[in-house]
Amino acid sequence: MKQQEPTHVTQQLQDVPAGGLTIVRNSPSGQEYVLLTGQFSAKTVGKGKIEAYHVFPGVDASYNLLSAAEITVHHAASSSVLELFYCRNGRVGWNMRGGTAVYLGAGDLTAHSSACCADSAMMFPLGYAEGISLSIDLPVLDANCPEILKESGLDLPTIQSTFCGEKPVAIPACPELEGIFAPLYSAPSFRRRAYLQLKIQELLLYLSDVEPEKHALTQYGSQQTELIKEIHRQLTEHLDQRFTIEALSKQYLINTSTLKEVFKTVYGLPIATYMKEYRMAQAMKLLRETRIPISEIADRVGYETQGKFSKAFKDVTQILPTEYRRAQGSKRNGQNRQKF
Repeated sequence: MKQQEPTHVTQQLQDVPAGGLTIVRNSPSGQEYVLLTGQFSAKTVGKGKIEAYHVFPGVDASYNLLSAAEITVHHAASSSVLELFYCRNGRVGWNMRGGTAVYLGAGDLTAHSSACCADSAMMFPLGYAEGISLSIDLPVLDANCPEILKESGLDLPTIQSTFCGEKPVAIPACPELEGIFAPLYSAPSFRRRAYLQLKIQELLLYLSDVEPEKHALTQYGSQQTELIKEIHRQLTEHLDQRFTIEALSKQYLINTSTLKEVFKTVYGLPIATYMKEYRMAQAMKLLRETRIPISEIADRVGYETQGKFSKAFKDVTQILPTEYRRAQGSKRNGQNRQKF
């Protein structure tokens, strides 16, 4: 579902052309990056912006802002480079090596070697995402370890063996991660690098104490998630029809409980809640942009009567469809009367 994009995402990407991915390097020229090398390439039908910082020898960070359905990425692969992605806003699905699919919501973190994602596809079920990527060359960092980390007894080879295995580790949102990453967004831009130096050290100490098997998010095979996307496509392209979980289960040869579980993982909501909100989003668009009678809009988005539609609309938006259309019309008229 293409949700209403946060205003700051739209504003910050307004100068990026469709299909473009702008990379801004905020480090001295000639500074070598871990991931953003000549081997790095990315393609998207949407648009995006990456602001990269060299933080320590062997450690880079980037602020990522994306308005797209999908982006494919290629870069150098290494089992000793730890890649971390923290999802700040939106939702991210990542198909990695070996057919493993990881889905992150706001506040979740994935950790894996750069070999896992060297040729991968990132999907954005809500149409946008915002987050921070970290690339850590562990042997290089170990050879140039900051004093605080040395004194803490941090064991970087153990972090490598824990998080740079065959599959990614996905850690769900928690107060500890929020405490690490939130200041990186509130800090003024001229202090970002200093905050990154502090917070990356804090993150490494946090990771050294994490037991992934006790906290990790559930992962699924990419075949399962692709099947769920097919089901999503059927549901959203035929809003005037109603499909039961049982019927979809038989049609796509998938267990009903698995269907519900994986759908929620991919799209962030139970299937019934998601479809109700999706129907209302489409209805709001028709109410804003057309003069189609409300009874016909109700039929188009899958409601037998205007009364049932109006009740569902109010449940989601807190106002009736007639009131929403009237308010949108008043807003347009006010804009038209503005003098320039």
